[in-house]
Amino acid sequence: MAYLVELTEPRLVGIRPYADPAPGTNEVLVRTWYSGISAGTELATYRGTNPYLERRWDPEMALFMSGGTTFSYPLDVWGYSEVGVVEGVGHDVTSLKAGDVVWGMWGHRSHAVIPAERLDGHRLPAGLDPMVGTFDRVGAVALNSVLAAGAFLGETVVVFGQGVIGLLTTQLLAGQGIEVLAVDRNPDRLESARQFGAIPVEADGDVALTVWQQTDGRGADRVIELTGAYPALHEAIRCAGVDGTVVAGGFYQGAASALRLGEEFHHNRVRLVPSQIGAVPTVLRRRWTRQRLDSTVMQLCARGRLDPLPLVTHVLPAERAAEAYELLDDPPADLLQVILDFRPESG
Repeated sequence: MAYLVELTEPRLVGIRPYADPAPGTNEVLVRTWYSGISAGTELATYRGTNPYLERRWDPEMALFMSGGTTFSYPLDVWGYSEVGVVEGVGHDVTSLKAGDVVWGMWGHRSHAVIPAERLDGHRLPAGLDPMVGTFDRVGAVALNSVLAAGAFLGETVVVFGQGVIGLLTTQLLAGQGIEVLAVDRNPDRLESARQFGAIPVEADGDVALTVWQQTDGRGADRVIELTGAYPALHEAIRCAGVDGTVVAGGFYQGAASALRLGEEFHHNRVRLVPSQIGAVPTVLRRRWTRQRLDSTVMQLCARGRLDPLPLVTHVLPAERAAEAYELLDDPPADLLQVILDFRPESG
């Protein structure tokens, strides 16, 4: 019997069985091996703070509207990146066959029927650990932030937040020879950033002063803020040099009372750029797409230019999903990426 991970109300996770699905003519049946959990968007949904739970997003108007919500409980349309094996294909499917290992997004569920066209180019590269497939989405978020920053060789980039997306961002930047100052409060995460080639900066104290001193009074050329915390975004703005750029890539929620835009933001003419996985940066849209982001992440992993596996700290059987979310909600110091294992032998 197939099953999925369901959020019945804030902080209440359950397992719900459903009938074994079968693929249609142009569909593929995938049995999930691993599913990654996002510590940003998904955790906000788990806590009940995701704005989709409070108001309705109108994609045509591009506005959040009052009266109704986008999501409501019980909720089973969550899950960030999955990897699994093709178990069956529809009559007209020729691009995939049973036994192929594929990556994509189909949610925290043991089996999924997916249109074959959605998995075009999603076969896992040969020799790559299947668990790497769970990092495509978070890797794309990191890559999108790097592209939005537009850093050049010889510049200094500050990355706020050395969680999973922050450490992937640090890897991508340092791999280009760009000087990276990695900001976090967690000593273990700062050490990981150092191993990836960054200069660690403790978040306690006057981070902006440290950055300006480290850059001989220029300030950072670019800053990427990934914590989703407004005080961190304000400090990121303080770190940017005159006419510098701050990429706001975190998932910010609630009122932004910690931002004081009449200070460094105004006086130093700091450019604030949002980065959201729904679209690539405006200046790149003629050549870049969401699909290119995804495939680039997998290519970088296959070539050894991006290594997410050291970020995996907790792997739990999918039946223990409630425990996995509790870990994320109140994380131990060593926690980075939590992965659900759907393989039968894992339970």
